[in-house]
Amino acid sequence: MSTATIHFDNASEAREVGGMLELITDRIESDFGLDLVLRDLAVNIGGPDEHARKIEDFIQDLREARNRTKLDAQAVGYAYDALIHGEEKLFEKLAGIRVDVSPRKPAVFPKTLGQEIYLSAMLENAITFGIGPAGTGKTYLAMAMAVSALLKDDVSRIILTRPAIEAGENLGFLPGDFQQKVAPYLRPLYDALYDMMPAEAIETYIERGVIEVAPLAYMRGRTLNHAFVILDEAQNTTPQQMLMFLTRLGFDSKCAITGDLTQIDLPDRKSSGLIEARSILARIKGLEIVELTERDVVRHPLVQKVIEAYQENRAS
Repeated sequence: MSTATIHFDNASEAREVGGMLELITDRIESDFGLDLVLRDLAVNIGGPDEHARKIEDFIQDLREARNRTKLDAQAVGYAYDALIHGEEKLFEKLAGIRVDVSPRKPAVFPKTLGQEIYLSAMLENAITFGIGPAGTGKTYLAMAMAVSALLKDDVSRIILTRPAIEAGENLGFLPGDFQQKVAPYLRPLYDALYDMMPAEAIETYIERGVIEVAPLAYMRGRTLNHAFVILDEAQNTTPQQMLMFLTRLGFDSKCAITGDLTQIDLPDRKSSGLIEARSILARIKGLEIVELTERDVVRHPLVQKVIEAYQENRAS
């Protein structure tokens, strides 16, 4: 048995890190047989030596993470769950990948191990599939990688596309010209882009053709060189459309393909090009398929519970 004391540097750190610890103190004491006492600018850890050292390391990891990113209850809870499953110093590992998107915007870091694997795959492969439920950061992280590559001159343009017209909707009856018709389908891509870059820079890039946002049908017949290409909502491609898209990739280009197999809008669920691609492309070198799960959801905690409930219902 031993007692360890961690002294916080100031009241702000004690309030933020201590506040996060209070949310999981009962779990720590129950899981590890420890006594945690937070008082003033310190936390005392009493209990078995091995367990006390493990929690001491966990708290130090939280302290270091606070200097890099904003702590929240979901991130701390995820880190603690990872600790229970044998993954120590989670924040240190996640901080190993930093995606700089703009001098005026904060850097992007993975928030889960699944996201870390996904970002690593995009760094190392020409084609990366990110497959998983809503809220796992599939599109957001792909956009961060695309913007970072553009700013570092690794690519000369970003191309963002979705199967807007081909997903079973008829745009002909919608009011407005073509751009007004497709804008609602492409809005999520714009949302992620505007979260990465200043609005004036985006507008300039779009005017110059450095950033292009277009329906998937516009990719046919093209060769996409020196580009970072993102195909979003890929579960709504047909096998023919997926093959067409994959064969557009040119020299010095990268491609991220994102999709959620639980949200297929095609008339025949089995006709999804994403399902077929996942099945037949897994062994190709230079291409990686990353499966994200409900544990990688980084939206409101209820989103994760909703996904789990639907999965349980489908399994029953």
